[in-house]
Amino acid sequence: MPLDAAAYSQILTAALGAGEYADAFHERRLTRSFRLQDGVIHEAGITLTSGVGIRVVSGERSGFAYSDDLSLDALLRTAKVAALIARDGSPRTQSVAMPPASSRATSFYGPAEGTKLSSESKTFVDFLSRADVAARGYDPRVRAVNGLFAEELQEVEIATSDGRFLSDRRPLVTLFVQVVAEGSARGNGVCGDGGRTNLDYFTERTPEDIAREAARIAAVNCEAREAPAGEFEVVVGAGSGGVLLHEAVGHGLEGDFNRQKTSLYSDRVGERVASDLVTIYDDGNLPLERGTLAIDDEGTPGQHKVLVERGILRGYMQDRLNGGLMGVGSTGSGRRQSFRSLPQPRMCNTYMPNGESTYDDIVKSVKKGVFAASFAGGQVEISKGDFVFMVAEGYLIEDGALTAPIRGATLIGNGPDAMTKVTMVGNDTRLASRYYTCVKGGQAVPVGVGMPTVKISHMTVGGSALG
Repeated sequence: MPLDAAAYSQILTAALGAGEYADAFHERRLTRSFRLQDGVIHEAGITLTSGVGIRVVSGERSGFAYSDDLSLDALLRTAKVAALIARDGSPRTQSVAMPPASSRATSFYGPAEGTKLSSESKTFVDFLSRADVAARGYDPRVRAVNGLFAEELQEVEIATSDGRFLSDRRPLVTLFVQVVAEGSARGNGVCGDGGRTNLDYFTERTPEDIAREAARIAAVNCEAREAPAGEFEVVVGAGSGGVLLHEAVGHGLEGDFNRQKTSLYSDRVGERVASDLVTIYDDGNLPLERGTLAIDDEGTPGQHKVLVERGILRGYMQDRLNGGLMGVGSTGSGRRQSFRSLPQPRMCNTYMPNGESTYDDIVKSVKKGVFAASFAGGQVEISKGDFVFMVAEGYLIEDGALTAPIRGATLIGNGPDAMTKVTMVGNDTRLASRYYTCVKGGQAVPVGVGMPTVKISHMTVGGSALG
């Protein structure tokens, strides 16, 4: 894979004809995936992605071009195109000298041998078949099982005009199961796991475990009653409930929205934005998690970031461009989907740490409310913080106990407002099962989400039954 230091020197020298900074992002990604549908392998494929993206920065302007032709002539032409896009004045002449050897950073799983994936196709087929059998055997109401098993190895090299020369190896595995069950209504259930590891992970967290959990959720939902509508106390479940934190709060704390002042958190560092029970972290250094990076896609080491501390906003997630323009530098949050994309400030693994309440105490404190164990997706308006989330698994809470499961529930609210209404935080924090992907600006990247059990004093619940 590597281009040598002399080639990077020529490429970055050509790119700096129009800016004060340039970088080259060289990626090689090998991906293999298998899809299960109706008890058979419906689709299988292997993909090799390889190329270089070259960026030139001049003030607030960025010029970007990419090439999947790795010849030096092609990359020099690509560098000159990026320079022309970024040019805002007279051409400059600058020379870039790269160090003779790379400073190598490795992912938490560690360097793999060669560039091969870790297993043969029959392993994938076996895992999906085991998941199918386990899900169907869990409950006779199961009618359909779909599965995805994917493994990839991404290798990156990053060379920058300020003399950094880094590389990283990033393994990622994912097993995802979706189950449909039919009772009084049709119920759906999903579960997935994996992370920055290899297939050995699934000897402990087995395909059967994942499939049975998806089937359990589907079985619960096929007998659930219609969700009530109205204002309720809401308890958000540990782990998967972190999706609400990611969407309703996390995106509003990304640097580009705040530099452009399109986030309602803009210019509020040091101000109270949540209950004093709320602390929020984003971390690029959590072993195995999907959002973990030894270095981000600009070559900055992954970092632990304190976003909100006891309700006070402490800072934003920054890439090099936005952090530099805001005078704070990068927080290791510059991420891109591939060599064909510009980096953006993005979340890695976003979560809320432990509080002091127990799960039992939180549930017992609710007279009449809704427990949202997990979410199926939603929408957020960054500039206002308004959100709508669909509950994937939910229950009524009556007189301090979980009672009937509910379906069709949505949570409607405002991110900062909801955070000010947090009245209890559990001591059971965990990150969710590792299968989440975040999309921003058309780019998808793997992320981690998590939180403890949290009680919100009141929130609007959308449903078709009267509250």
